[in-house]
Amino acid sequence: MLTFRPTLAFLGVYVVRKIKFAILYMIRAAKRLYGALFKWILLSVAVGLGIGSIASIFAKSIVYVTEFREAHRWILFGLPVAGLLIVFLYKIAGQEKNTGTDMVLTTIREKEGEMPGQIAPLILISTVITHLFGGSSGREGAALQFGASLGDWFARKIKLNNSDRHILMLAGMSAAFSALFGTPMAAALFPMEVVSVGVMYYAALVPCVFSSFIAERVSVFLGVRTFAVPYPVERIPDFYGLAAVKIIFLAMVFSLIGTLFCIMLHESGRLYKKYFPNPYLRVAVGGVLVIVLWFLVGTDDYLGLGSNVIASAFHSHTGLWVFALKIVFTCATLCAGYKGGEIVPSLFIGATLGSALSAFVGLPVNLCAACGMAGVFCSVTNSPITALLIAFELFDFNGMPYYCVVVAVCYLLSGYFSLYHEQRIMYSKTENRYRSGAVEKDNSK
Repeated sequence: MLTFRPTLAFLGVYVVRKIKFAILYMIRAAKRLYGALFKWILLSVAVGLGIGSIASIFAKSIVYVTEFREAHRWILFGLPVAGLLIVFLYKIAGQEKNTGTDMVLTTIREKEGEMPGQIAPLILISTVITHLFGGSSGREGAALQFGASLGDWFARKIKLNNSDRHILMLAGMSAAFSALFGTPMAAALFPMEVVSVGVMYYAALVPCVFSSFIAERVSVFLGVRTFAVPYPVERIPDFYGLAAVKIIFLAMVFSLIGTLFCIMLHESGRLYKKYFPNPYLRVAVGGVLVIVLWFLVGTDDYLGLGSNVIASAFHSHTGLWVFALKIVFTCATLCAGYKGGEIVPSLFIGATLGSALSAFVGLPVNLCAACGMAGVFCSVTNSPITALLIAFELFDFNGMPYYCVVVAVCYLLSGYFSLYHEQRIMYSKTENRYRSGAVEKDNSK
């Protein structure tokens, strides 16, 4: 009994010490985590408001110059001169070797280096010039670049450490993508998913989510978009039956065309540089080529964003040649040195391809166009989660089984091709193993 009481006292002291240690640990952890939460909320608000406002002004500028071009079609003849101006601007800014979105992916993944601050005004001005003079291009690629550049610039100004700077770059990309595209959920995840496929940068989840939703609200406030679903798909046939077989077949076609788009972009760039090594000559030749193509097809449908064609693809069948011509126009424009992006062209290609194929498979035209947009986007970016969220936000949830199947099949069948040379696909698509391979290594096989 005399030895039992000291033992109980010892155990009591031991338990009290452990409880005290646990409480102190929880307090320190809570202080660190809540401090991080408040820090990223404040920074995300600043990024969302700032970049969301700039992106909204940028979107309005694209609309304005597009309307001007459509009212003054003669301006297209100035495309070669506009290309010379773009190359000159990059030259005097010391960015003649700028690799665009590939540079963003490398900077974030390697966690070293920085995005030059002059990239933001350069890509914004150059993209507006491209659209003013009729280049076939997108704008979301530009959004990723200026979002990352401004995010990094802001992080350096407030003297964040290297890790936090790259997180704020991702948040800037989310804000810019969300304000332009109006899909905040997809915009929040896309920068985290696209850099290294299979490895999500979850440390950036809070800033990306907050900046994305704030930027979208800014774009709505400034009148760039509304909260309405842009392309609602309402008449959905029963999935469990022949429709499932049809949609799998369509997904196989979407992945094939997405892969073809990637190959043509990379090969067109290689051929341009091989035969026209001088960037001024290259961009001028590209401008002339776009003008010749415009004369041959006799329509403005393949110039600029092509938003009107995408919208019409949800209501009536398009021709099978439409998606192919958009690929040709986009390769002629972007690979010559004009600026913008490849994402909207990929959505154009998917929507018109799905619309055309709907006449053959007997599924609703709007459903096939929606599946085409999601499928081709997934194929060229290797970002299935983002593709699925884009489908939900652009088309609503009614066609969920179709979108899921298309995205899954397209992700698998697109292999290791990508719009971006510097994207890394970290895990095999056919086996449960780590691969850590660059996409272009497989493109060369």
